[in-house]
Amino acid sequence: MTLTFWTNPMSRGQIVHWMMEELGEPYETVWLDWGPGGNKSADFLKINPMGKVPAVRHDGRIVTECAAICLYLADMFPNAKLKPAASALADYYRWTLFAAGPLEHAVTSKTMGWSAPAEREMTLGFGSFDATVDALEGMLKDRNYVCGEVFTAADVYVGSAVAWGLQFGTMPKRPAFEAYAARLEARPAYARTKEICNARIAEANAR
Repeated sequence: MTLTFWTNPMSRGQIVHWMMEELGEPYETVWLDWGPGGNKSADFLKINPMGKVPAVRHDGRIVTECAAICLYLADMFPNAKLKPAASALADYYRWTLFAAGPLEHAVTSKTMGWSAPAEREMTLGFGSFDATVDALEGMLKDRNYVCGEVFTAADVYVGSAVAWGLQFGTMPKRPAFEAYAARLEARPAYARTKEICNARIAEANAR
């Protein structure tokens, strides 16, 4: 099997980078700068016409979008045990896509200062920021991970949203979120990812 990963250390690529480290499989990293010579180059636009990272090629197949990549890799590398048993798949898919859809939209909207009148909230996929965050908190406050006591690929995606949100102030500092983020940040694969990406960022800044 061949596994190639396109990314930039200052991007959502860190989500998939963490997933790659959790897999424990060999992979090639292609670091891209921003602009015509990197993510907007003709070669990369053949990989992802959007010019966005991350992207993964596995056995000749291209996958983009962080949530899709995490779920796909969990399927393709079962030995990593990042996909739960059938009894936990409902939460696995539900909350991964909740984070990719309503949560992403809610956080982006608040960050950009976009809002809708209360009577129009029903037209939004997330309703309101508070309702979205409350739903996520309700799920996390009584369990260690998305699928209960077992860490899965869902935690890579959902956990990245929570940890980054706390770091950059786009998520409220609630006990359930802070405890969840602390559990994830203690994982060796998470620490390795941060070390690799921070070193790459320092190298780029030194140019």
